[in-house]
Amino acid sequence: MKYSKVYLEALGYEIAPVVVSSTELEERLGPVYEALHLRPGQLESLTGIVERRWWEEGFRLSDGAAIAARRALEQAEIRPDQVDALIYGGVCREYFEPATACHVASNLGISPEATVFDISNACLGVLNGIIEIANRIELGQIRAGLVVSCESAREINEIMIERMCQDPRMEYFKYSLATLTGGSGAVAVLLTDGSFSKARSRRLLGGVTQTAPQFHNLCRWGIEALRPLASHQFLQFTSTDSAAVLTHGVELGIRTWQAFLRKLGWMKDRIDRVICHQVGASHRDTILRSLGIGLDKDFSTFPYLGNMGTVSLPLTAALAEDREVVQPGDRVAFLGIGSGLNCLMLGVEW
Repeated sequence: MKYSKVYLEALGYEIAPVVVSSTELEERLGPVYEALHLRPGQLESLTGIVERRWWEEGFRLSDGAAIAARRALEQAEIRPDQVDALIYGGVCREYFEPATACHVASNLGISPEATVFDISNACLGVLNGIIEIANRIELGQIRAGLVVSCESAREINEIMIERMCQDPRMEYFKYSLATLTGGSGAVAVLLTDGSFSKARSRRLLGGVTQTAPQFHNLCRWGIEALRPLASHQFLQFTSTDSAAVLTHGVELGIRTWQAFLRKLGWMKDRIDRVICHQVGASHRDTILRSLGIGLDKDFSTFPYLGNMGTVSLPLTAALAEDREVVQPGDRVAFLGIGSGLNCLMLGVEW
Protein backbone atom coordinates (compact mmCIF):
# COMPACT_ATOMS: atom_id res chain seq x y z
CA MET A 1 0.00 0.00 0.00
CA LYS A 2 1.44 3.33 -1.09
CA TYR A 3 -0.44 6.61 -1.42
CA SER A 4 0.25 9.90 -3.17
CA LYS A 5 -2.82 12.00 -2.34
CA VAL A 6 -4.26 10.87 1.00
CA TYR A 7 -4.23 13.02 4.13
CA LEU A 8 -5.34 12.50 7.73
CA GLU A 9 -7.23 15.76 7.68
CA ALA A 10 -8.33 15.70 11.33
CA LEU A 11 -8.44 13.48 14.40
CA GLY A 12 -11.36 13.86 16.80
CA TYR A 13 -11.82 12.02 20.08
CA GLU A 14 -13.82 11.73 23.29
CA ILE A 15 -12.42 10.26 26.51
CA ALA A 16 -14.93 8.47 28.73
CA PRO A 17 -15.68 10.31 32.00
CA VAL A 18 -15.70 7.58 34.69
CA VAL A 19 -12.23 6.94 36.13
CA VAL A 20 -11.73 3.35 37.35
CA SER A 21 -8.45 2.55 39.10
CA SER A 22 -6.71 -0.81 39.14
CA THR A 23 -6.98 -0.67 42.93
CA GLU A 24 -10.76 -0.38 42.66
CA LEU A 25 -10.98 -3.42 40.39
CA GLU A 26 -8.78 -5.43 42.75
CA GLU A 27 -11.02 -4.53 45.67
CA ARG A 28 -13.96 -6.00 43.77
CA LEU A 29 -11.85 -9.11 43.16
CA GLY A 30 -11.14 -9.51 46.88
CA PRO A 31 -12.54 -13.07 47.11
CA VAL A 32 -10.43 -14.12 44.11
CA TYR A 33 -7.24 -12.63 45.55
CA GLU A 34 -7.92 -14.26 48.90
CA ALA A 35 -8.58 -17.68 47.35
CA LEU A 36 -5.45 -17.50 45.18
CA HIS A 37 -3.28 -15.89 47.90
CA LEU A 38 -2.52 -12.87 45.69
CA ARG A 39 -1.30 -9.57 47.07
CA PRO A 40 -3.05 -6.33 46.05
CA GLY A 41 -1.17 -4.38 43.40
CA GLN A 42 -0.74 -7.31 41.00
CA LEU A 43 -2.87 -5.75 38.26
CA GLU A 44 -0.93 -2.51 38.06
CA SER A 45 2.39 -4.32 38.48
CA LEU A 46 1.70 -6.78 35.65
CA THR A 47 0.20 -4.30 33.17
CA GLY A 48 1.50 -0.85 34.07
CA ILE A 49 -2.09 0.39 34.01
CA VAL A 50 -2.95 2.68 36.92
CA GLU A 51 -6.48 3.48 35.77
CA ARG A 52 -8.80 3.36 32.81
CA ARG A 53 -12.06 5.05 31.80
CA TRP A 54 -15.64 3.78 31.50
CA TRP A 55 -18.72 5.40 29.98
CA GLU A 56 -21.72 6.11 32.17
CA GLU A 57 -24.20 3.23 32.25
CA GLY A 58 -26.49 3.26 29.21
CA PHE A 59 -24.21 5.47 27.10
CA ARG A 60 -24.71 4.73 23.40
CA LEU A 61 -21.72 3.80 21.27
CA SER A 62 -23.09 5.70 18.29
CA ASP A 63 -23.32 8.87 20.39
CA GLY A 64 -19.66 8.61 21.39
CA ALA A 65 -18.60 8.02 17.79
CA ALA A 66 -20.71 10.98 16.62
CA ILE A 67 -19.17 13.30 19.23
CA ALA A 68 -15.67 12.40 18.03
CA ALA A 69 -16.74 12.76 14.39
CA ARG A 70 -18.20 16.24 14.92
CA ARG A 71 -14.93 17.37 16.48
CA ALA A 72 -12.95 16.09 13.50
CA LEU A 73 -15.31 17.78 11.05
CA GLU A 74 -15.18 21.07 12.97
CA GLN A 75 -11.38 21.02 13.02
CA ALA A 76 -11.28 20.58 9.25
CA GLU A 77 -14.24 22.91 8.58
CA ILE A 78 -15.87 20.21 6.48
CA ARG A 79 -19.64 19.71 6.45
CA PRO A 80 -21.17 16.27 7.11
CA ASP A 81 -22.78 16.29 3.65
CA GLN A 82 -19.28 16.55 2.12
CA VAL A 83 -18.30 13.16 3.55
CA ASP A 84 -18.48 10.49 0.85
CA ALA A 85 -17.96 7.43 3.07
CA LEU A 86 -18.37 6.59 6.75
CA ILE A 87 -16.98 3.41 8.31
CA TYR A 88 -17.51 2.25 11.90
CA GLY A 89 -14.57 0.06 12.92
CA GLY A 90 -15.21 -0.75 16.58
CA VAL A 91 -15.20 -4.14 18.27
CA CYS A 92 -18.20 -2.97 20.32
CA ARG A 93 -21.32 -2.46 18.20
CA GLU A 94 -24.88 -1.61 19.15
CA TYR A 95 -26.55 -4.46 17.24
CA PHE A 96 -25.70 -7.40 15.01
CA GLU A 97 -27.64 -5.38 12.44
CA PRO A 98 -28.02 -2.75 11.20
CA ALA A 99 -24.48 -1.42 10.98
CA THR A 100 -23.65 0.95 13.83
CA ALA A 101 -22.26 3.22 11.10
CA CYS A 102 -25.86 3.83 9.97
CA HIS A 103 -26.81 5.23 13.37
CA VAL A 104 -23.72 7.45 13.40
CA ALA A 105 -24.40 8.67 9.85
CA SER A 106 -27.99 9.54 10.76
CA ASN A 107 -26.81 11.33 13.90
CA LEU A 108 -24.33 13.42 11.91
CA GLY A 109 -26.49 14.10 8.87
CA ILE A 110 -24.16 12.37 6.40
CA SER A 111 -25.24 12.57 2.75
CA PRO A 112 -27.62 9.78 1.64
CA GLU A 113 -25.25 9.24 -1.29
CA ALA A 114 -22.37 8.30 1.02
CA THR A 115 -21.16 4.73 1.51
CA VAL A 116 -21.92 3.65 5.10
CA PHE A 117 -20.89 0.36 6.71
CA ASP A 118 -19.12 -1.43 9.60
CA ILE A 119 -15.92 -3.44 9.50
CA SER A 120 -14.57 -5.72 12.21
CA ASN A 121 -11.00 -6.87 12.77
CA ALA A 122 -10.37 -6.86 16.52
CA CYS A 123 -8.14 -3.93 17.56
CA LEU A 124 -7.20 -3.11 13.95
CA GLY A 125 -10.69 -2.02 12.90
CA VAL A 126 -9.98 1.72 12.67
CA LEU A 127 -6.65 1.18 10.88
CA ASN A 128 -8.37 -1.13 8.40
CA GLY A 129 -11.02 1.55 7.93
CA ILE A 130 -8.30 4.09 7.19
CA ILE A 131 -7.00 1.82 4.44
CA GLU A 132 -10.50 1.36 2.99
CA ILE A 133 -11.04 5.13 2.80
CA ALA A 134 -7.49 5.79 1.57
CA ASN A 135 -7.91 3.34 -1.30
CA ARG A 136 -11.11 5.07 -2.43
CA ILE A 137 -9.42 8.47 -2.27
CA GLU A 138 -6.34 7.27 -4.15
CA LEU A 139 -8.57 5.81 -6.89
CA GLY A 140 -10.37 9.14 -7.22
CA GLN A 141 -13.72 7.67 -6.14
CA ILE A 142 -14.21 10.03 -3.18
CA ARG A 143 -12.76 13.23 -1.74
CA ALA A 144 -13.41 12.69 1.97
CA GLY A 145 -14.25 9.84 4.32
CA LEU A 146 -14.65 9.25 8.06
CA VAL A 147 -13.56 6.28 10.15
CA VAL A 148 -15.16 6.22 13.60
CA SER A 149 -15.23 3.94 16.62
CA CYS A 150 -16.47 3.88 20.19
CA GLU A 151 -15.35 1.15 22.59
CA SER A 152 -16.83 0.33 26.00
CA ALA A 153 -15.12 -1.84 28.64
CA ARG A 154 -17.69 -1.43 31.43
CA GLU A 155 -20.08 -4.23 30.47
CA ILE A 156 -17.53 -6.98 29.79
CA ASN A 157 -15.58 -6.07 32.93
CA GLU A 158 -18.71 -6.27 35.08
CA ILE A 159 -19.47 -9.71 33.63
CA MET A 160 -15.97 -11.10 33.97
CA ILE A 161 -15.45 -9.79 37.52
CA GLU A 162 -18.64 -11.54 38.60
CA ARG A 163 -17.61 -14.78 36.88
CA MET A 164 -14.08 -14.66 38.32
CA CYS A 165 -15.52 -14.29 41.81
CA GLN A 166 -17.76 -17.30 41.16
CA ASP A 167 -14.85 -19.38 39.84
CA PRO A 168 -11.66 -18.23 41.66
CA ARG A 169 -9.19 -20.58 39.97
CA MET A 170 -5.71 -19.46 38.89
CA GLU A 171 -6.25 -20.79 35.35
CA TYR A 172 -9.44 -18.77 34.95
CA PHE A 173 -7.82 -15.69 36.50
CA LYS A 174 -4.86 -15.94 34.08
CA TYR A 175 -7.04 -16.04 30.97
CA SER A 176 -9.36 -13.30 32.26
CA LEU A 177 -6.70 -10.83 33.38
CA ALA A 178 -6.41 -9.05 30.01
CA THR A 179 -10.07 -8.05 30.23
CA LEU A 180 -9.26 -5.87 33.23
CA THR A 181 -6.91 -3.73 31.12
CA GLY A 182 -9.81 -2.54 28.94
CA GLY A 183 -10.70 1.13 28.71
CA SER A 184 -13.39 3.15 26.95
CA GLY A 185 -13.20 5.98 24.44
CA ALA A 186 -14.27 7.23 21.02
CA VAL A 187 -12.31 8.41 18.01
CA ALA A 188 -12.84 9.73 14.48
CA VAL A 189 -10.28 9.93 11.68
CA LEU A 190 -11.19 12.21 8.78
CA LEU A 191 -9.29 11.46 5.56
CA THR A 192 -9.32 13.64 2.44
CA ASP A 193 -7.58 14.08 -0.89
CA GLY A 194 -6.09 17.38 0.33
CA SER A 195 -8.46 19.55 -1.69
CA PHE A 196 -10.21 21.00 1.38
CA SER A 197 -7.15 22.65 2.93
CA LYS A 198 -3.97 24.34 1.82
CA ALA A 199 -2.03 22.94 4.77
CA ARG A 200 -2.04 19.31 3.54
CA SER A 201 -0.54 17.99 6.76
CA ARG A 202 -0.46 14.38 8.04
CA ARG A 203 0.11 12.78 4.65
CA LEU A 204 -0.51 9.03 4.65
CA LEU A 205 2.40 7.51 2.76
CA GLY A 206 1.47 3.84 2.89
CA GLY A 207 1.75 0.71 4.94
CA VAL A 208 1.86 -3.06 5.07
CA THR A 209 -0.12 -5.87 6.65
CA GLN A 210 0.99 -9.33 7.74
CA THR A 211 -1.02 -12.11 9.38
CA ALA A 212 -0.62 -15.26 11.49
CA PRO A 213 -4.19 -16.66 11.49
CA GLN A 214 -3.07 -20.01 12.92
CA PHE A 215 -3.12 -18.24 16.30
CA HIS A 216 -6.74 -17.10 16.05
CA ASN A 217 -7.74 -18.85 19.31
CA LEU A 218 -5.29 -17.00 21.56
CA CYS A 219 -7.55 -14.02 22.21
CA ARG A 220 -11.34 -14.30 22.06
CA TRP A 221 -14.33 -12.15 22.98
CA GLY A 222 -17.75 -13.48 22.20
CA ILE A 223 -20.98 -15.02 23.40
CA GLU A 224 -21.36 -18.51 24.81
CA ALA A 225 -24.22 -20.63 26.13
CA LEU A 226 -24.34 -20.76 29.92
CA ARG A 227 -25.12 -24.48 29.78
CA PRO A 228 -24.93 -26.79 26.74
CA LEU A 229 -28.60 -27.79 27.08
CA ALA A 230 -29.81 -24.24 27.64
CA SER A 231 -28.71 -22.55 24.46
CA HIS A 232 -31.32 -19.82 24.92
CA GLN A 233 -29.24 -18.44 27.80
CA PHE A 234 -26.14 -16.61 26.59
CA LEU A 235 -23.46 -14.49 28.21
CA GLN A 236 -20.42 -12.57 26.97
CA PHE A 237 -16.99 -13.98 27.74
CA THR A 238 -13.35 -13.16 27.08
CA SER A 239 -10.27 -15.37 27.13
CA THR A 240 -6.69 -14.27 26.40
CA ASP A 241 -3.47 -16.26 26.57
CA SER A 242 -1.36 -13.14 27.16
CA ALA A 243 1.99 -14.94 27.17
CA ALA A 244 1.33 -16.66 23.84
CA VAL A 245 -0.09 -13.49 22.30
CA LEU A 246 3.09 -11.65 23.26
CA THR A 247 5.41 -14.38 21.95
CA HIS A 248 3.71 -14.83 18.59
CA GLY A 249 2.78 -11.15 18.36
CA VAL A 250 6.45 -10.18 18.59
CA GLU A 251 7.34 -12.64 15.84
CA LEU A 252 4.59 -11.20 13.63
CA GLY A 253 5.57 -7.65 14.55
CA ILE A 254 9.19 -8.19 13.50
CA ARG A 255 8.10 -9.64 10.17
CA THR A 256 5.69 -6.75 9.56
CA TRP A 257 8.23 -4.12 10.62
CA GLN A 258 10.82 -5.39 8.16
CA ALA A 259 8.27 -5.36 5.34
CA PHE A 260 7.10 -1.88 6.42
CA LEU A 261 10.58 -0.38 6.24
CA ARG A 262 11.15 -1.91 2.80
CA LYS A 263 7.80 -0.71 1.44
CA LEU A 264 8.23 2.91 2.57
CA GLY A 265 11.99 3.03 2.02
CA TRP A 266 12.45 4.21 5.62
CA MET A 267 15.42 3.66 7.93
CA LYS A 268 14.35 3.02 11.51
CA ASP A 269 16.77 5.66 12.80
CA ARG A 270 15.04 8.27 10.62
CA ILE A 271 11.62 7.65 12.20
CA ASP A 272 10.77 10.41 14.66
CA ARG A 273 7.85 8.85 16.56
CA VAL A 274 6.01 5.56 16.87
CA ILE A 275 2.45 5.18 18.11
CA CYS A 276 1.66 1.60 19.17
CA HIS A 277 -1.56 -0.17 20.00
CA GLN A 278 -1.92 0.39 23.74
CA VAL A 279 -1.84 -3.01 25.50
CA GLY A 280 0.40 -2.56 28.54
CA ALA A 281 3.94 -1.99 29.72
CA SER A 282 5.40 -5.46 29.12
CA HIS A 283 3.95 -5.70 25.61
CA ARG A 284 5.12 -2.19 24.72
CA ASP A 285 8.63 -2.71 26.06
CA THR A 286 9.07 -6.14 24.49
CA ILE A 287 7.85 -5.23 21.00
CA LEU A 288 9.85 -1.98 20.80
CA ARG A 289 13.00 -3.69 22.03
CA SER A 290 12.48 -6.46 19.45
CA LEU A 291 12.10 -3.89 16.66
CA GLY A 292 15.16 -1.94 17.80
CA ILE A 293 13.15 1.17 18.66
CA GLY A 294 14.05 3.25 21.71
CA LEU A 295 11.37 4.03 24.28
CA ASP A 296 12.15 7.71 23.76
CA LYS A 297 10.42 7.55 20.37
CA ASP A 298 7.20 6.10 21.81
CA PHE A 299 4.20 7.98 23.16
CA SER A 300 1.88 5.92 25.38
CA THR A 301 -1.51 6.45 27.02
CA PHE A 302 -2.20 3.00 28.49
CA PRO A 303 -1.14 3.87 32.09
CA TYR A 304 -4.19 6.13 32.48
CA LEU A 305 -6.53 5.14 29.63
CA GLY A 306 -5.97 1.38 29.41
CA ASN A 307 -6.49 -0.64 26.26
CA MET A 308 -9.34 0.99 24.32
CA GLY A 309 -9.22 -1.53 21.49
CA THR A 310 -9.64 0.08 18.06
CA VAL A 311 -9.70 3.54 19.63
CA SER A 312 -6.33 3.24 21.39
CA LEU A 313 -3.85 3.93 18.61
CA PRO A 314 -5.60 6.83 16.78
CA LEU A 315 -6.64 8.52 20.03
CA THR A 316 -3.07 8.24 21.32
CA ALA A 317 -1.85 9.83 18.09
CA ALA A 318 -4.33 12.69 18.56
CA LEU A 319 -3.15 13.26 22.13
CA ALA A 320 0.47 13.19 20.98
CA GLU A 321 -0.35 16.00 18.55
CA ASP A 322 -2.30 17.98 21.16
CA ARG A 323 0.65 17.80 23.54
CA GLU A 324 3.08 18.72 20.73
CA VAL A 325 4.96 15.46 21.13
CA VAL A 326 4.41 14.95 17.40
CA GLN A 327 5.53 17.93 15.35
CA PRO A 328 4.82 18.97 11.74
CA GLY A 329 7.24 17.20 9.41
CA ASP A 330 7.79 14.24 11.74
CA ARG A 331 7.87 10.74 10.31
CA VAL A 332 5.40 8.77 12.42
CA ALA A 333 4.85 5.01 12.35
CA PHE A 334 1.52 3.55 13.49
CA LEU A 335 2.19 0.04 14.82
CA GLY A 336 -1.08 -1.85 15.05
CA ILE A 337 -1.62 -5.45 16.11
CA GLY A 338 -4.81 -7.32 16.84
CA SER A 339 -5.98 -10.76 17.81
CA GLY A 340 -6.28 -13.10 14.91
CA LEU A 341 -3.27 -12.52 14.74
CA ASN A 342 -3.14 -9.53 12.38
CA CYS A 343 -0.59 -6.73 12.15
CA LEU A 344 -0.91 -3.47 10.22
CA MET A 345 1.67 -0.67 10.17
CA LEU A 346 1.14 2.73 8.55
CA GLY A 347 3.56 5.55 7.82
CA VAL A 348 2.49 9.20 8.16
CA GLU A 349 4.44 12.33 7.35
CA TRP A 350 3.02 14.73 9.92
